[in-house]
Amino acid sequence: MAENTPGYAGNSYTADLAPGSLITQDGQMQWAGLLIGPGTPFAVDRSGLSGWEDLPEYDSSDADRPTSHGAWPGSRYAKPRKVGGTIVLMPEFDGVPEALRALRQSLALLDEERWLTVRLHGELLAVRARIAQRVVPADQGFATQGSSRMSIQWLASDPRRYVVYEQSASTTAPQPETGLNWPLAWPLDWGRAQSTGDAVAENTGSAATHPVIVFRGPCSMPTVTERVSKRRLRYAIDLAAGDELVVDTAAGTVTLNNTASRRHTAMADSSPEELFLLEPGRTELAFRPDSATPDALMTVRWRSAEW
Repeated sequence: MAENTPGYAGNSYTADLAPGSLITQDGQMQWAGLLIGPGTPFAVDRSGLSGWEDLPEYDSSDADRPTSHGAWPGSRYAKPRKVGGTIVLMPEFDGVPEALRALRQSLALLDEERWLTVRLHGELLAVRARIAQRVVPADQGFATQGSSRMSIQWLASDPRRYVVYEQSASTTAPQPETGLNWPLAWPLDWGRAQSTGDAVAENTGSAATHPVIVFRGPCSMPTVTERVSKRRLRYAIDLAAGDELVVDTAAGTVTLNNTASRRHTAMADSSPEELFLLEPGRTELAFRPDSATPDALMTVRWRSAEW
């Protein structure tokens, strides 16, 4: 089968391509380097996908009331998302052996997660997932015509579904106002601050999402505070010009220049990285290093998330 056949990205069926990069129309889904749906050798059964729009299962810390009805409500944490469906191998497409090889490669047992992206009504959402099950009946239709109905299940350790396009917001450290000019003239002009040190991140989804925060020097004691919850990330480190401290709140890592871990530099008043979330809606973040030059910069990157 030629490399430009719909549903194929060369021979890189397991390549972790950008989410949705192969999708061109509604009803299509992309798993790693394989495109599934209309216009490809792999059709989605009319029953569609299970577990995609459903709320995931969850664990609850509700505690039963010992002397009354009901329970005290506790926290609820979602379990991994299970996404399943039936894929139909279409015999009218040429190259059934090549299609089968593509399926075996892309639907293999791999340790690393890949992007699974679905487009419905113009909306692209994606999860990081692995293959959990592949059932391919070798029945008479499969043997004589090459047609088959395959049951596939993916397991996403993070149950949230993400918008495929990453957003970002940046701000430099606060800079003072220029002040009054002499001699004074009415109306007084106090000047404007070159930078307030504030940034706004907007999560347009329904689930809280973990951002990646990058501090760039020169600055000392880089600090970011969420204005409403007062959650703070604060690190006892001096960043020289060109240094970057990358805080991945989902992974809980703090890395200097992509090489050395610096999580141990977190101050006592710093929140655990995993708890620093962007709730649905607008989040106001304040970049307040102890000292900085005008070149110091904080960049926040995130994907809006849906349940």
